[in-house]
Amino acid sequence: MTLLLIAGACSTNKNLTSVNDQRITRTAFFPKSRTLKNPLPDPDKTFVFLMAGQSNMAGRGQVMPMDTVEDPRILTLNINGEVEIAKEPLHFYEPELQGLDCGLSFAKSVINQLPKGSYILLVPMAVGGSSTKDWLGDDVYRGVRLMTNFTNRVEKARQLGTIKALLWHQGESDANEASILLYEDKIKSLFTSLRSKSGKPDLPIVMGELGDFGHKDDATWKLLNALMHQLETTDKNLKVVSSAGLHHKGDNLHFDSEGQRSMGKRYADAYLAHFYSKTNGQ
Repeated sequence: MTLLLIAGACSTNKNLTSVNDQRITRTAFFPKSRTLKNPLPDPDKTFVFLMAGQSNMAGRGQVMPMDTVEDPRILTLNINGEVEIAKEPLHFYEPELQGLDCGLSFAKSVINQLPKGSYILLVPMAVGGSSTKDWLGDDVYRGVRLMTNFTNRVEKARQLGTIKALLWHQGESDANEASILLYEDKIKSLFTSLRSKSGKPDLPIVMGELGDFGHKDDATWKLLNALMHQLETTDKNLKVVSSAGLHHKGDNLHFDSEGQRSMGKRYADAYLAHFYSKTNGQ
């Protein structure tokens, strides 16, 4: 196997997983190395999951040692389009904001339910702060041309395995009086476009609620969550995941580490309960 060296430090002291996020530096437990997967697994045995949206999908939680433990069956597509064994953080577009997302938690909850010899390939594509308008317009946001990047990475992923679902968390940038009236139409159009680019017009989408954090715009956030559930009633290939009971990292905006791990498990439960039997073997 080939090693890729990156900045950061790693610790194997599992007792540190209980340390409060605010008491350690953001990058303290980022992995020192990442391992390329070589040879690549059989594409027919590789389940591909796309990850897109804004910052709560990109991840702002504190990475801890438990989040960098490798499982050789769980892979990710790195910044260079190479397949490597997954370690958090998975997203890389905003290096000064990188943190724990829900991807590895999701994959660990799904992998043992798959046929023996299967792999999971996670494809991170979320960019913090991006709105539905930004995605639909293929805007350059924080240095990423959103829809073009999605298209390019999906095309690569389709060579490596079978796309099974999109994990989507976005809406904070649309939860305001100026945008929310257009949200329902825009998210429908956006999902149609993302599914088309995936090559699967019926691609399952697992969508996370905005956090119930008592935000200053709480009424607008609740309305946007309600619109998500309304959309779920008309889209048989969409399931909305609750964020109830989860906590923010002190900013009334982003899930903390435990919240990210819990969201990953909730995405997994939704996928397994509603879509696994439909997509397995396709």
